[in-house]
Amino acid sequence: MKLLAAAPHRTLHVMAVLVIAVLLLCVPDAMAATAKSYFTVGHADFHALRRNSKKAKYRSNWEKVEKSFTRSLKASPNGPYAPKSLYYIGRVHEELGIQSGLKSDFRRAVDYFGRVLARYPRHGWADDCLYRRAGIYAGRLRETDSARLDLARIITDYPRSDMHSKAKAALRKLGKYDWAIARVSKDSDPAADSLDAAAKAAVNNKPKPAPKNAANTKPTDPSGTAHLDMVRFTSSDEYTRVVLELDGRVTYRYQVLDPNPAVNRPHRLYIDLKNSRLGHDVTSATTVSDGILSSIRTGQYSKDTTRVVLDFQNFQEYKIFPLENPYRIVIDVYAPDGKQTAAKPAPRATTANSTYRPPSGSKKMAGDLLEQLGLTVRTIMIDPGHGGKDPGAVANGLREKEVNLRFAKLLGDKLEGKGFNVIYTRTSDVFIPLDKRTSMANAQKADLFLSVHCNANRSRSVNGLETYSLNLAKSDAAVRIAARENAVDPRSISDLQFILTDLMVNSKIKESRDLASDVQTKTIYRVRKKYSVKNQGTREAPFYVLMGARMPSVLVELGYLTNKTEAKRLKSDSYLNYLANGIVEGILAYKGKIERYAMR
Repeated sequence: MKLLAAAPHRTLHVMAVLVIAVLLLCVPDAMAATAKSYFTVGHADFHALRRNSKKAKYRSNWEKVEKSFTRSLKASPNGPYAPKSLYYIGRVHEELGIQSGLKSDFRRAVDYFGRVLARYPRHGWADDCLYRRAGIYAGRLRETDSARLDLARIITDYPRSDMHSKAKAALRKLGKYDWAIARVSKDSDPAADSLDAAAKAAVNNKPKPAPKNAANTKPTDPSGTAHLDMVRFTSSDEYTRVVLELDGRVTYRYQVLDPNPAVNRPHRLYIDLKNSRLGHDVTSATTVSDGILSSIRTGQYSKDTTRVVLDFQNFQEYKIFPLENPYRIVIDVYAPDGKQTAAKPAPRATTANSTYRPPSGSKKMAGDLLEQLGLTVRTIMIDPGHGGKDPGAVANGLREKEVNLRFAKLLGDKLEGKGFNVIYTRTSDVFIPLDKRTSMANAQKADLFLSVHCNANRSRSVNGLETYSLNLAKSDAAVRIAARENAVDPRSISDLQFILTDLMVNSKIKESRDLASDVQTKTIYRVRKKYSVKNQGTREAPFYVLMGARMPSVLVELGYLTNKTEAKRLKSDSYLNYLANGIVEGILAYKGKIERYAMR
């Protein structure tokens, strides 16, 4: 009788499980349908607004269109309409720029087209993003080199694209066709590419002169009032960096306001910039379509105070610090663990030295958990130092930015051959602000960050290899190199070190030091099999490019361009291969150590 009585309960239980399973299977379809409906509405409204010249003049009308694409993106952030929504958000900002004439609108269009390219490089609209971005670079921002490179990328990477012939025609109109094609060709040698007259004039045997004292930046306004020239951001589901660029130093105060549902107030952080005014190119309000940051608002709070208000969906931790040359205020915000707003991989542990003791005989379970907790290395971001308008060190017929990029691609290929996922801060000759590079690594959840550079010294006899991690500088040489890479006067490093003491609390100082040691040791060992090279060891210094990184990060100096012997070697594929093999071995050694430690 007991068995007979239990049977209905088992039946009900099985039926309940089946119902739940069916509902779960239906959720993605429902989300996709919602994303599609939002996108369809946005698409229709976008083209209707373009045809109505009277309504197109009003920013509010374009912002309504953007909201439809934002809703589509949030309804299914990894679905088929996500890249299309990002593309059309870029188009909205492009149209806004046409109406307003503000460069900030065009910059945001460039940013959203870039998001499509970064996340969906093989999507059918990727070539459209490149073509439209090139048009903005050339026609609106007067950055013709960037436009050429985007057009050349269409020609080389998307040969069957419907934009292929248009890109060729546009590139020929802009000139330097062969130069651009060579720049994006994977097999090209940037150091051997033909350069225009201005670039050739810059190539000489003198090291880059030290910049003027950036610590004493003064506003350009005769009244002494600084201008807030640009607000830019990088946002993901776990991390946001907002950068406020000014033309002079200011004092500032900030406050965090807790969310208040009663008045519909989200997590809010505002910054007041004293003795400042809004620049002409700053948009009063920006809606952010993905990530934990939801909106940015700027306004003239009083006649001498500018206020920037940041609304977040959620956050737990934040850091605010100033950087120089140009003067800018950086705001880093992190989402609470396990409370991200979008789909994401399993959460990472806070340090690479966390431990897990699996049950006996369950190696596979341990391996899976290591991956889930971030206790292994899968994704590596390589940062080729300098680029675009910033050539880096120039000596002995070499420009640092070109050597860095050439080597970064070589290193990336070798790391991919070892099974790593490799991403780059740049793959062409473009300028990227130092503060944006680690924010890219944070946003893309890289496990390691490796910045590639070449060194320079007034003394041409100085030579050797060295690897840096982030910390306070402990020698004059470390201060000098940090000042050169940060493009600031060495005297301003003391201010930076004061800032760094606060930032280092959550930085992976020890892990980065261990990584630097493994990379330096293995590289020296590998290179010395054929070449005599001086081991300058591992050092620590406050590099802008490493500040704020949430993963182990190092800066590698491949050698001194000012030394004729090392400059000659850095032109050689053979030498670069030895360097790259050594760095790969160092990363593998570091990976092995943290995995062995975690398995104890």
